[in-house]
Formats: sequence, structure tokens, C-alpha cells
Amino acid sequence: MIINQFFIQGISHSSYIVAGNKACAVIDPSRDIARYLGAARKMGLRITLILETHLHADFVSGHLDLAEATGAQVYAPKSGNCTFPHKALAEGDEIALEDIRFRVIDSAGHTPEHISYVTTDLARGPTPVALFPGDTLFVGDVGRPDLFPGKAEVLAGSLYDNLHTKIMTLPDECEVYPAHGKGSLCGRAMAAKRTSTIGYEKKYNYALRIANRGEFIKALTTDMPAAPDHFARCSEINRTGPALMCTLQETAPIEPKSFSERIRMGDDVILDIRSYPAFSGLHIPGSWHIDLSGNFATQAGWILPPGRDILLVAETQAQAEEAALQLRRVGFDHVPGFLDGGMLIWGSTGLPTQRVPVITPAEANVQLTSGSAILVDVRSDEEWAAAHADNSVHIPWHDLRTRYTELDSSRHYIVMCRGGQRASIAASILQMHGFSEVSNLGGGYTAYQRAGFAP
Repeated sequence: MIINQFFIQGISHSSYIVAGNKACAVIDPSRDIARYLGAARKMGLRITLILETHLHADFVSGHLDLAEATGAQVYAPKSGNCTFPHKALAEGDEIALEDIRFRVIDSAGHTPEHISYVTTDLARGPTPVALFPGDTLFVGDVGRPDLFPGKAEVLAGSLYDNLHTKIMTLPDECEVYPAHGKGSLCGRAMAAKRTSTIGYEKKYNYALRIANRGEFIKALTTDMPAAPDHFARCSEINRTGPALMCTLQETAPIEPKSFSERIRMGDDVILDIRSYPAFSGLHIPGSWHIDLSGNFATQAGWILPPGRDILLVAETQAQAEEAALQLRRVGFDHVPGFLDGGMLIWGSTGLPTQRVPVITPAEANVQLTSGSAILVDVRSDEEWAAAHADNSVHIPWHDLRTRYTELDSSRHYIVMCRGGQRASIAASILQMHGFSEVSNLGGGYTAYQRAGFAP
């Protein structure tokens, strides 16, 4: 048995090929399936099984794309009530792949329908050698149980029970291959290491070391990070089955005049994906800004309005195509075009432009001390609680979509995050709501603190 891991930065998603001699299974695939097809072809294998652990909340799965391309059978949790073609699995079911056996255990907790695959290689022996727990167990953490309103404590209890009566009873040497790593919001404290063993997690995973059920439930339902908006949308897309990627409209160049006309009609989302210094220097009025080099997919899924076409402003066509792929990973399928020639051509044609001044900590301090500007800290609640500047207003960047009404649009605001990217998102939100005096504190709280203006 051979196990290959495929990791996607940003959403921190891990998927797997589990290979026998002639055939293989893919577990929790992403929509960009070329990676699995290429790997299987290189190993001389057929993909015959596609195994889903749960209805993923943070990304749209590629199970139907992969099934369409290979003819492989899709398996999914019975209690997920999935409406796409599949074979339903429940506790005790077993799937064979040559000498490999995947035994299904109910591991509800992160989600109500969650299952895990206890894997045995009979060519070596009858003892389980690998666990594919999806989002039930991570390296250093467990899946958050608070994504379903009103069910957090019940799900946390189920998670505790399934961890202690099933997963923690597996052999210490059993390897653990989770669906996420550090950076994912499906947990709170994931380690950077992407695989582990049952024994190591029993010894060092903070959640598994909480012996008392009540204390576990309290720990897993208290002070969890905010959950992005797209989590609920992606889960439902995965239940009903996403559109095939091959049926989606390609992202094509749109010349400035036509781009301007689409903006005038007001039906599209204009998304600038360039770096925050480039956006600050010149951008289209009313555009959202999310830097492609940052945590792009999660941030886009969190704040962009669903159900509308997204038109991109990029530096290159390759950048636009990468953004379209990442947007489709989080459920935004309609990305029909990008600005041909970018802002260089747009600006030279005399079409409307706007900017966000990037100011230094010293410049910000002068304006704040004089009272001519107000500092808005858009970092997370956790970052704010750790340290913040006196007299700053705290509104997390993703909350500004609605909480901008708490601010006076006639005032000058300096937005600040840790380094500048999230503040640029916040600045774009404020500008689209009529705030004309908005600046970005260059280098963010890190630079402001280093300059001695914040604790």
C-alpha cells in the first residue's frame, strides 16, 4: 500500500491517493483533479474509488469531476443525505481495494454525518495501519463542533465519544492522515506537521488530553474563531453535488470599454486581486480588494456576495486564471472575465480611478494625535485581545461589510491589520460605502508597534 498526500496552501486542504498494485482510491479530492489523474497515470494505476469523509464546509469537493473523468465509484456518508449518484456508507461498512480494506466508523462531531476510514493492508497484517479521519482528528487539534447553530454542545459530546471509544482505541502506531493542516479554520490549534500517529496525538494533542467529557465540551465550544460565511454554502453544494468544472465558463479577457459597461449595469462583483500596494496606488471605484498572494480563497469565500458574476482585475492572465480556480474551490463558479490590459490600460483611457494612501506609522501617529483621523483596527478578536493601540476602534475586517454603519463617513479613517493585506480589504469595503478619506497604515500593527506607538 502506498499513500500519497496532496496539499493545497491557503485552504490548507490535504487529500490522498491510497494505492494498491493496479488500482487506487482518492480520499476527499479537490476540484482541480489533474493532480490525481497525473499521479495515477505516473504510477500506472486506475482510480476506481472516491471516498468522502463528510460534507466539507470550507471547500467544494472534486468527487463528481473525478468520477466523470475516471468512472470511479463515489462513496459518501449515509447520514449526509447526498443527492448526487453515490454509494452510502455507515458504521461497520467495509470497502475492498485489492489487499487494502477501508472500515467505516461513525465519527460525527465536527459535522453530524462525519465518517472516518480505518485502513488495513492485509498484505502486511490484520492490524490497522492508517486512519483517514477527515476533519475529526488533526495533528494537534480536533474538528470544531460549532458550525451548526444550536448544536455545538451535542456535536462536541459526540466528538468526545467517538474520539475516546473508537479513534483513541486504535494502535498507537496507526498513522493519521487528516484532511487539513495549520491555517485551516476547521480547527483552532493545528500543527504545521501534516501527518501523525494515534500514539503521538494521544500524548500531545491538547484536545485528546482532556479526559473529562464536560471539560472537553466546554473547551471545544468556547472562544472558537469566527467561521467564514462560505462554510454553510459549501456544505450544501457538496450535499447536492457541484457543477462539473468542465461545464463552467472560461475566464476570458474583457476590453476596458465593455468592462466599464458591465460595471455601469451594476450586476457584477468587481474583484481586484493585485498586491495591496498596487491596489492602493490605483484601482477601480467600487471594487473589492483581496490580494491573491494572501489567504485569498478563504477571504473571498468569507466576504464576497454569492450568486453574482465576478470580474477580476489582475496583473496577468495567469494570475486571473489562478484566482478563478481558487474562487471555484470555495463555491464561486461564475468568473467569466478579467480586465484586458489591467489597470495600466484602464488608467490610460481616462476611466474613473481611486486610491488608498499608504502612510507610515509616524504619519499615522501625527494624524491620530491631532484628532484629524481615527484608527480602525481590523484584526481578529484574538489579535485585538492580545494587544492593541489606545483609542483605536476595533471592527474585524470581515465584519465591516455590515458594521461600517458604526463609522462616520465624513471622517478620515486609518485602517490597520497586522501587515496591510486585510486592511486593504477593509479600505475597499469602506470606499464602496462612500468613505472618501481612507488610508492604510503601511506595515500594519507590526510596524506601528515597532515604531513605539502601540504596546
